[in-house]
Amino acid sequence: MANVGNLWIFCKESLLLCIYIYTKNTLYSKTMQLTNRKFYPWLVVGLLWVVALLNYLDRQMLSTMQSNIALDIPALRNAEMFGWLMAVFLWVYGIASPFSGAVADRVSRKWLIVGSLGVWSAVTLAMGYCSDFSEMMWLRGVMGLSEALYIPSALSLIADYFTGRGRSLAIGLHMTGLYCGQALGGYGSTVASAWSWQATFHWFGIIGIGYAVVLMFLLHEKESPAMATRPKAPAKRQNREPLLQSIAAVVGNIAFWVILFFFATSSIPGWATKNWLPTLFQDNLALDMTQAGPMATLTIAASSFLGVMIGGPISDRWVKRNVRGRIFTSAIGMALMIPSLALLGLAHNAWMAVLAGVLFGVGYGMFDANNMPILCQFISSRQRAMAYGIMNSIGVIMGAITTTLLGGLSETVGLGTCFALMGGILLLALILQLTTLHPKYDDKDMEATGADGLKADTIEA
Repeated sequence: MANVGNLWIFCKESLLLCIYIYTKNTLYSKTMQLTNRKFYPWLVVGLLWVVALLNYLDRQMLSTMQSNIALDIPALRNAEMFGWLMAVFLWVYGIASPFSGAVADRVSRKWLIVGSLGVWSAVTLAMGYCSDFSEMMWLRGVMGLSEALYIPSALSLIADYFTGRGRSLAIGLHMTGLYCGQALGGYGSTVASAWSWQATFHWFGIIGIGYAVVLMFLLHEKESPAMATRPKAPAKRQNREPLLQSIAAVVGNIAFWVILFFFATSSIPGWATKNWLPTLFQDNLALDMTQAGPMATLTIAASSFLGVMIGGPISDRWVKRNVRGRIFTSAIGMALMIPSLALLGLAHNAWMAVLAGVLFGVGYGMFDANNMPILCQFISSRQRAMAYGIMNSIGVIMGAITTTLLGGLSETVGLGTCFALMGGILLLALILQLTTLHPKYDDKDMEATGADGLKADTIEA
């Protein structure tokens, strides 16, 4: 009987092994067929668009749920305490971003994206169980750490899938996921009022965890010729570019510092509109937050989407005729943002406020769609994730400072005045951008082949 039992165990395990091998080979074969399709790069954009939406939705809905959560956590009734809760995310996110970018240049970006989505979604789920201010502070910090892994990895991956024509549009479309997440986050108070703030956090956390499982099967890594040193397996890790060499290549590039400056300065009004525009509309227009939140976030998100759809194609076409086309498109966007900030701060009429928001959003979308493509003109694909991680870090730290300062200044100087003054900072960045950035190629990796810079745009995904 013992021999019969052993034979049965052997046959069962052999059958399971055959099923596993067949399933693995079938999935691998179908995966290879999928990634070889011409539409797959656009599928990647679509897949990551949803992640981008969840990225901003999970972080942003807290900004309109202050009054709902304050019923159970009284500390959040204080504007300054709420400012700190919003800012702790930004501080952790900003500090972690350069390191997350360096990691993304060296390991699988797919698994960084899947892992970060899973973690921040689990944190969102856990926030629904918070009972005091300190618990929420800790979870917001963990969320900042996990979300910091996403943007450098995602933009680097998309840039590798779109090495020329269509890069600005592809990256811009992905960024619209952030805008839509920001817009939906504006309904946080509405959803929390209909259900509860706890249930709101629970359900969006569950949705994110489920989508992370979907990405495990559909999202795949892309290796460009210039990224041959990116390891696919541990055995190849010794071939990667040393970290210090990557850092030296980035920080030794003068153009990078200029890009970093105008990216950081634009982050000041960018984060101000994300975190404080609902409050500004509530105060200036005498609206309830259930009205001011959606009005502010939807206006910015919809117009930013429009800006991307205008700025992405213009940039991709302009760069064919002039290698500075992406820079000029970005500059036009910044030029639109400057007067709109003054209008946002001073408007006490709903139509004027919405018009100013539309003007700002269109400009911001044109600007945002071209940040990574401009970076690609000066930084090799070997260091792009790290370079963007540094940019993201400084931009978010500026956002954290802005968010914290506005929490205090809102009761003294006034939010409207603060918004109006931000335009002066952007004017300086615009002048610096136009006078100092002169790329030779549409893609820095073209230097290795000695190709004509204006021919870089003919490379398609």
